[in-house]
Amino acid sequence: MAAEVFGESLDRAVRYVELLSTAGVERGLIGPRETDRLWDRHLLNCAVLAEVVPVGVTVVDVGSGAGLPGVPLALVRPDLRVVFLEPMERRTVFLREVVAALDGADRMSVLRGRAPDIGVGKDGLRWDVAVARAVAPLERLGGMLLPVVRPGGVMLAMRGSRVDEELAEARDGLRSQGWRDLRVLMCGKDRLAEPTRLVSAKRATDGAGRPGVGDRHDGRQREQQRGQTTREQRRARGRTCST
Repeated sequence: MAAEVFGESLDRAVRYVELLSTAGVERGLIGPRETDRLWDRHLLNCAVLAEVVPVGVTVVDVGSGAGLPGVPLALVRPDLRVVFLEPMERRTVFLREVVAALDGADRMSVLRGRAPDIGVGKDGLRWDVAVARAVAPLERLGGMLLPVVRPGGVMLAMRGSRVDEELAEARDGLRSQGWRDLRVLMCGKDRLAEPTRLVSAKRATDGAGRPGVGDRHDGRQREQQRGQTTREQRRARGRTCST
Protein backbone atom coordinates (compact mmCIF):
# COMPACT_ATOMS: atom_id res chain seq x y z
CA MET A 1 0.00 0.00 0.00
CA ALA A 2 2.91 2.36 0.70
CA ALA A 3 4.21 1.73 -2.82
CA GLU A 4 0.79 2.56 -4.25
CA VAL A 5 0.34 5.73 -2.20
CA PHE A 6 3.89 7.16 -2.46
CA GLY A 7 4.75 5.99 -5.96
CA GLU A 8 8.07 7.42 -7.12
CA SER A 9 8.64 8.93 -3.67
CA LEU A 10 8.63 5.58 -1.88
CA ASP A 11 12.41 5.56 -1.34
CA ARG A 12 12.23 8.94 0.36
CA ALA A 13 9.30 7.78 2.47
CA VAL A 14 11.43 4.82 3.60
CA ARG A 15 14.22 7.21 4.50
CA TYR A 16 11.79 9.34 6.50
CA VAL A 17 10.62 6.28 8.45
CA GLU A 18 14.26 5.48 9.23
CA LEU A 19 14.75 8.99 10.62
CA LEU A 20 11.58 8.80 12.71
CA SER A 21 12.49 5.41 14.16
CA THR A 22 16.05 6.46 15.08
CA ALA A 23 16.66 10.18 15.66
CA GLY A 24 12.93 10.82 16.12
CA VAL A 25 12.72 8.34 19.00
CA GLU A 26 16.06 9.38 20.51
CA ARG A 27 14.94 13.02 20.66
CA GLY A 28 11.50 12.24 22.04
CA LEU A 29 9.55 13.23 18.91
CA ILE A 30 8.13 9.73 18.38
CA GLY A 31 7.26 7.26 21.14
CA PRO A 32 9.30 4.03 21.05
CA ARG A 33 6.09 2.00 20.89
CA GLU A 34 5.14 3.75 17.65
CA THR A 35 8.04 2.41 15.60
CA ASP A 36 6.20 -0.78 14.58
CA ARG A 37 3.24 1.16 13.23
CA LEU A 38 4.87 4.16 11.61
CA TRP A 39 3.58 3.23 8.16
CA ASP A 40 -0.10 2.60 8.85
CA ARG A 41 -0.72 4.87 11.85
CA HIS A 42 1.41 7.80 10.74
CA LEU A 43 2.71 7.98 7.16
CA LEU A 44 -0.19 6.46 5.23
CA ASN A 45 -2.72 8.04 7.57
CA CYS A 46 -1.25 11.46 6.70
CA ALA A 47 -0.39 10.88 3.04
CA VAL A 48 -4.03 10.33 2.03
CA LEU A 49 -4.73 14.00 2.77
CA ALA A 50 -3.46 14.45 -0.77
CA GLU A 51 -6.90 13.35 -1.97
CA VAL A 52 -8.50 16.64 -0.85
CA VAL A 53 -5.70 19.23 -1.23
CA PRO A 54 -6.07 21.32 -4.42
CA VAL A 55 -3.35 21.30 -7.07
CA GLY A 56 -0.40 23.68 -6.83
CA VAL A 57 -1.32 25.42 -3.57
CA THR A 58 0.82 26.55 -0.65
CA VAL A 59 0.40 24.54 2.56
CA VAL A 60 1.38 25.23 6.17
CA ASP A 61 1.63 22.31 8.59
CA VAL A 62 0.89 23.94 11.97
CA GLY A 63 2.50 22.38 15.03
CA SER A 64 4.35 20.04 12.70
CA GLY A 65 6.31 18.23 15.42
CA ALA A 66 8.16 15.40 13.70
CA GLY A 67 6.73 16.42 10.31
CA LEU A 68 3.27 14.89 10.39
CA PRO A 69 1.20 15.33 8.31
CA GLY A 70 3.34 17.72 6.25
CA VAL A 71 6.20 15.46 5.17
CA PRO A 72 4.06 12.56 3.82
CA LEU A 73 1.81 15.07 2.07
CA ALA A 74 4.80 16.79 0.43
CA LEU A 75 6.25 13.45 -0.71
CA VAL A 76 3.00 12.35 -2.33
CA ARG A 77 2.31 15.76 -3.91
CA PRO A 78 5.40 17.32 -5.53
CA ASP A 79 3.18 20.12 -6.87
CA LEU A 80 2.75 21.54 -3.35
CA ARG A 81 4.94 23.98 -1.43
CA VAL A 82 4.83 22.93 2.23
CA VAL A 83 6.04 24.91 5.24
CA PHE A 84 6.50 23.17 8.60
CA LEU A 85 5.54 25.66 11.31
CA GLU A 86 6.78 24.62 14.75
CA PRO A 87 7.58 26.70 17.87
CA MET A 88 10.06 24.31 19.54
CA GLU A 89 13.72 24.64 18.53
CA ARG A 90 14.65 20.96 18.91
CA ARG A 91 11.80 19.99 16.60
CA THR A 92 12.74 22.57 13.98
CA VAL A 93 16.30 21.21 14.04
CA PHE A 94 14.97 17.72 13.33
CA LEU A 95 12.68 18.99 10.59
CA ARG A 96 15.54 20.77 8.83
CA GLU A 97 17.51 17.53 8.93
CA VAL A 98 14.53 15.73 7.39
CA VAL A 99 14.25 18.28 4.58
CA ALA A 100 17.96 17.92 3.82
CA ALA A 101 17.89 14.11 3.96
CA LEU A 102 14.93 13.97 1.56
CA ASP A 103 16.38 16.54 -0.86
CA GLY A 104 13.23 18.57 -0.38
CA ALA A 105 14.57 22.10 -0.05
CA ASP A 106 12.95 23.14 -3.34
CA ARG A 107 9.43 22.58 -1.98
CA MET A 108 9.72 22.05 1.79
CA SER A 109 10.85 24.59 4.37
CA VAL A 110 10.88 25.00 8.14
CA LEU A 111 9.68 28.06 10.05
CA ARG A 112 9.95 28.46 13.79
CA GLY A 113 6.97 30.23 15.35
CA ARG A 114 3.37 30.05 16.49
CA ALA A 115 0.45 30.30 14.10
CA PRO A 116 -1.41 33.20 15.81
CA ASP A 117 1.78 35.30 15.88
CA ILE A 118 3.00 34.47 12.36
CA GLY A 119 -0.28 35.55 10.77
CA VAL A 120 -0.88 38.79 12.68
CA GLY A 121 -0.99 42.15 10.91
CA LYS A 122 -0.89 43.26 7.30
CA ASP A 123 2.55 41.71 6.88
CA GLY A 124 1.51 38.39 8.45
CA LEU A 125 2.21 35.18 6.55
CA ARG A 126 -0.74 33.32 5.06
CA TRP A 127 -1.15 30.14 3.05
CA ASP A 128 -3.81 28.55 0.84
CA VAL A 129 -4.23 25.50 3.09
CA ALA A 130 -3.44 24.88 6.76
CA VAL A 131 -3.20 21.30 8.01
CA ALA A 132 -2.90 20.17 11.62
CA ARG A 133 -2.75 16.87 13.47
CA ALA A 134 -3.30 16.43 17.23
CA VAL A 135 -2.64 20.11 18.01
CA ALA A 136 -5.65 21.36 20.01
CA PRO A 137 -9.42 20.95 20.55
CA LEU A 138 -11.30 21.84 17.40
CA GLU A 139 -12.67 25.28 18.29
CA ARG A 140 -9.38 26.44 19.76
CA LEU A 141 -7.58 25.07 16.71
CA GLY A 142 -9.82 27.15 14.47
CA GLY A 143 -8.74 30.28 16.33
CA MET A 144 -5.09 29.32 15.94
CA LEU A 145 -5.29 28.58 12.21
CA LEU A 146 -7.49 31.45 11.06
CA PRO A 147 -4.67 34.07 11.00
CA VAL A 148 -2.42 31.92 8.76
CA VAL A 149 -5.07 31.05 6.16
CA ARG A 150 -5.78 33.54 3.40
CA PRO A 151 -9.42 34.57 2.83
CA GLY A 152 -11.00 31.80 0.80
CA GLY A 153 -8.33 29.34 1.97
CA VAL A 154 -8.97 26.05 3.73
CA MET A 155 -8.34 24.44 7.10
CA LEU A 156 -7.90 20.65 7.16
CA ALA A 157 -7.88 19.37 10.73
CA MET A 158 -7.17 15.68 11.29
CA ARG A 159 -9.48 14.26 13.96
CA GLY A 160 -10.37 10.92 15.54
CA SER A 161 -13.44 8.70 15.60
CA ARG A 162 -15.51 11.36 17.44
CA VAL A 163 -15.15 13.82 14.58
CA ASP A 164 -18.90 14.26 14.02
CA GLU A 165 -19.52 15.02 17.69
CA GLU A 166 -16.55 17.38 17.83
CA LEU A 167 -17.76 19.34 14.83
CA ALA A 168 -21.29 19.55 16.23
CA GLU A 169 -19.93 20.97 19.50
CA ALA A 170 -17.56 23.43 17.82
CA ARG A 171 -19.66 24.49 14.82
CA ASP A 172 -21.07 27.74 16.26
CA GLY A 173 -17.70 28.82 17.62
CA LEU A 174 -15.94 28.11 14.33
CA ARG A 175 -18.53 30.05 12.37
CA SER A 176 -18.19 33.05 14.70
CA GLN A 177 -14.42 32.98 14.15
CA GLY A 178 -14.96 33.29 10.38
CA TRP A 179 -15.01 29.70 9.11
CA ARG A 180 -17.57 28.59 6.51
CA ASP A 181 -18.52 25.40 4.64
CA LEU A 182 -17.81 23.20 7.67
CA ARG A 183 -17.88 19.49 6.93
CA VAL A 184 -16.34 16.10 7.70
CA LEU A 185 -14.21 14.42 5.02
CA MET A 186 -12.99 10.81 4.87
CA CYS A 187 -9.71 10.08 3.07
CA GLY A 188 -8.27 6.72 2.08
CA LYS A 189 -11.58 4.88 2.42
CA ASP A 190 -10.69 2.41 -0.34
CA ARG A 191 -7.03 2.03 0.64
CA LEU A 192 -6.71 2.10 4.42
CA ALA A 193 -8.20 -0.23 7.01
CA GLU A 194 -9.11 2.88 9.03
CA PRO A 195 -9.82 5.99 6.92
CA THR A 196 -8.45 9.38 7.89
CA ARG A 197 -11.09 11.74 9.25
CA LEU A 198 -10.85 15.47 8.66
CA VAL A 199 -12.76 18.59 9.49
CA SER A 200 -12.64 20.88 6.47
CA ALA A 201 -13.53 24.57 6.67
CA LYS A 202 -13.09 27.58 4.41
CA ARG A 203 -12.09 31.01 5.69
CA ALA A 204 -14.69 33.64 4.91
CA THR A 205 -13.78 36.16 2.21
CA ASP A 206 -15.92 39.01 3.61
CA GLY A 207 -13.84 39.76 6.73
CA ALA A 208 -16.42 38.09 8.97
CA GLY A 209 -15.36 36.64 12.28
CA ARG A 210 -13.59 37.60 15.47
CA PRO A 211 -10.36 36.66 17.25
CA GLY A 212 -10.39 32.93 17.87
CA VAL A 213 -10.61 30.98 21.07
CA GLY A 214 -6.94 30.10 20.81
CA ASP A 215 -5.99 33.78 20.67
CA ARG A 216 -8.05 34.61 23.77
CA HIS A 217 -6.57 31.67 25.65
CA ASP A 218 -3.03 32.72 24.75
CA GLY A 219 -3.76 36.30 25.73
CA ARG A 220 -5.02 35.24 29.16
CA GLN A 221 -1.97 33.01 29.56
CA ARG A 222 0.40 35.89 28.73
CA GLU A 223 -1.40 38.15 31.25
CA GLN A 224 -1.05 35.48 33.94
CA GLN A 225 2.65 35.07 33.15
CA ARG A 226 3.21 38.84 33.33
CA GLY A 227 1.38 38.94 36.67
CA GLN A 228 3.47 36.11 38.02
CA THR A 229 6.68 37.83 36.88
CA THR A 230 5.63 41.08 38.57
CA ARG A 231 4.90 39.30 41.88
CA GLU A 232 8.25 37.53 41.74
CA GLN A 233 10.03 40.84 41.10
CA ARG A 234 8.31 42.44 44.10
CA ARG A 235 9.30 39.53 46.33
CA ALA A 236 12.88 39.72 45.08
CA ARG A 237 13.05 43.47 45.86
CA GLY A 238 11.68 42.80 49.32
CA ARG A 239 14.34 40.21 50.05
CA THR A 240 17.07 42.56 48.80
CA CYS A 241 15.89 45.43 51.01
CA SER A 242 15.66 43.30 54.14
CA THR A 243 19.18 41.99 53.51
